[in-house]
Amino acid sequence: MNSPLRIALIGAGIMGQQHYRHLKTLTEATLCAVADPGPQAATLAAEWGVGYFADHRQMLEQAKPDAVIVANPNNLHVSTTLDCLAAGVAVLLEKPVGVHLDEVRELVKASKATGVPVLVGHHRRHNPLIVRAHELVKGGALGRLTTVTALWQLRKPDSYFETPWRREAGAGMLLTNLIHDLDLLRHLCGEVRQVQAITSNAIRGFANEDCAAVLLQFDSGALGSLTGSDAVAAPWSWELDSGENPVYPRQADQPCYLLAGTGGALSIPQLKRWHYTEADGGWHQSLVQTQESFSADEALRLQLQHFVRVVRREVEPLVSAADAARTLALIEAIREAAETGRACTPSLIEA
Repeated sequence: MNSPLRIALIGAGIMGQQHYRHLKTLTEATLCAVADPGPQAATLAAEWGVGYFADHRQMLEQAKPDAVIVANPNNLHVSTTLDCLAAGVAVLLEKPVGVHLDEVRELVKASKATGVPVLVGHHRRHNPLIVRAHELVKGGALGRLTTVTALWQLRKPDSYFETPWRREAGAGMLLTNLIHDLDLLRHLCGEVRQVQAITSNAIRGFANEDCAAVLLQFDSGALGSLTGSDAVAAPWSWELDSGENPVYPRQADQPCYLLAGTGGALSIPQLKRWHYTEADGGWHQSLVQTQESFSADEALRLQLQHFVRVVRREVEPLVSAADAARTLALIEAIREAAETGRACTPSLIEA
């Protein structure tokens, strides 16, 4: 029987602490060290009974972990992960994979060259309801996918923006929030061929966007829209609708994604599927509603279990660095489309 993997945590902020909460429930892995220069990190490491390091390079050299979770600030993701790959240590890297596509290309190249696996933390793909939705779409339950409607509309309180970096360019909805939704749309609907977009900061006037409207054309020919705002009193978002994170009050009856095809439609997260009983059914006939079932579980815990298997080379990463880079390329294409008013194509990322 395999002994538990010794996993170190780089970054003991909100996400790092969430990872630890799930890690301590696993029998197949254990926390062995914390690396974070912040003032609270040493206290947390002592509380958790593991070694503390201010510098992650020193931790890699002295603690010699089997694997690492990287959950430090976004602008340090790539450089930190490159240090881990150089040490031969597999990485679970929090999203986004990086801030700029050029640095992420370097990471993709390093992961391929070293053969050390990187799993990027787009954890929603591990949620059982998304697993079931993926099965339905890829299995043809909706026929040929035709239109996709995605919504991310809620209001962040003013206190959220008291942290200065949250008011700066690059910290708006696109990279912080909508990257999750765009990753799921890629996962469920396939690659995006072209985007058009309009963004606005008219509500708060910060350096980043508070509203966005995005049009997507998928390689399959399906057309989609994603409408987002973090400044509205509305119930349509993954956070409020899915129940994945209990800190958000759930609006269980409200959808955030609506997928429609020639053979049926699907609302997410409700997993209600609509279809006709006859192949040639049309608008004069009643649609049948089917409630698709799934076994609920916590996506972050399932992601950690998957990571253990990735480290042991039992499976390939569900979200590789190259895969996550394609989502970042989509974000950059949307930004370019919003700035230029032109339709833009995401940059090609080779596996």
